[in-house]
Amino acid sequence: MSETVSRGRDASRQADPDSRAAAGMSLPGGPDPGRGRRRRRRVLAGGAAAVVAAAGAAVAVTGPFAGAGHAGGGAAASGHPASLSAIARRLLQSQTSVSATLGYAGSYTVTGHGGTITWLPAPGAVIGQGQVLYRVGNGTPVFLLYGQVPAWRDLAVGVHGADVRQLNRALVALGCATRAQLDPDSKYFTAETGYAVERLQARLGLPQTGTLPLGQAVFLPSAIRVTTVSAGLGAPAAGPVFAATSARRVVTIALDAAQQSEVKAGDKVAITLPSGAVTPGRVSSVGKVATGGSSPKVTVTVTLKHPRAAGGLDQAPVTVAITTASVNNALVVPVAALLARASGYAVEEVTAGRHHLVPVRLGLFDDAAGLVQVSGPGLAAGQTIVVPAS
Repeated sequence: MSETVSRGRDASRQADPDSRAAAGMSLPGGPDPGRGRRRRRRVLAGGAAAVVAAAGAAVAVTGPFAGAGHAGGGAAASGHPASLSAIARRLLQSQTSVSATLGYAGSYTVTGHGGTITWLPAPGAVIGQGQVLYRVGNGTPVFLLYGQVPAWRDLAVGVHGADVRQLNRALVALGCATRAQLDPDSKYFTAETGYAVERLQARLGLPQTGTLPLGQAVFLPSAIRVTTVSAGLGAPAAGPVFAATSARRVVTIALDAAQQSEVKAGDKVAITLPSGAVTPGRVSSVGKVATGGSSPKVTVTVTLKHPRAAGGLDQAPVTVAITTASVNNALVVPVAALLARASGYAVEEVTAGRHHLVPVRLGLFDDAAGLVQVSGPGLAAGQTIVVPAS
């Protein structure tokens, strides 16, 4: 008869704590190797502990295995059904799965500086550099240029500053001047800047003045996607006109602050979309400030490797499996195959119709896949083991 989970957990406190700590994973119910590792157990072994608990319940093989010899007592000793699996050798990645939201990065407000609004974009419209944001009066366009500094003054020959530098960069990027004609890193509004502004104004059907009056252009960091239009046709273009995000697809995770140290920028992730399709991504940032009172969270941002895979979804719930560690060429078994013993953990091997327990040391857990790395004498890829039937 297999040992109960509670007995196995109590006994595991005495079973080779150094080897388990070296594996980078605390076992369910095992000793506390220190405050730093306590968090890692919650992230990587939390889900595995529940499966180990299920595995520790008495299970047995039906059919041809009933009545066979069972050295030491294992899963095959009780009346519950079980199935067979094989020890595999493969890449194992430690993953933690969290709920998240698929949407767009950033939040912007497009503000007007005069005139009467005569045209507005529809929600969902994507507007890039040099394109029209809205129109005033007799169809006069207000257009988007890329830059971090908001427009705050008229720009003309003789002025200089960071706002002029971003104008020069935008004019070169739009092909209104070459780098040889206009230095994109210059902070001065020169005659060459004026000539390039004239070319842009001609392209947009504006009077070719060679100056950029306040309100003719809006500077934002990137292309935008319109979310909510707050102004109406015929209203004065003064104050907020519409709200927008960037056009960049991101997944946002509200992560438990206690798990912050387990996730870092650059970690690979697998994103499960509402359709069930899985697409890859990577952690781009991990927040440093926790919010949320009694249940503090930090914001983790994930970028998609293939943004088009998300289609037109916005504010859609998704699941993210974050890869926090990996081991190449590891011996791997299902977590459910583990049996808690007085001396630690074991798997039940089947050889020539007979069952016997093989002690194992545990390494990395993959909670998302329900797998665990094992090692120990007498273990090899291809060996048949017993797993409780699902």
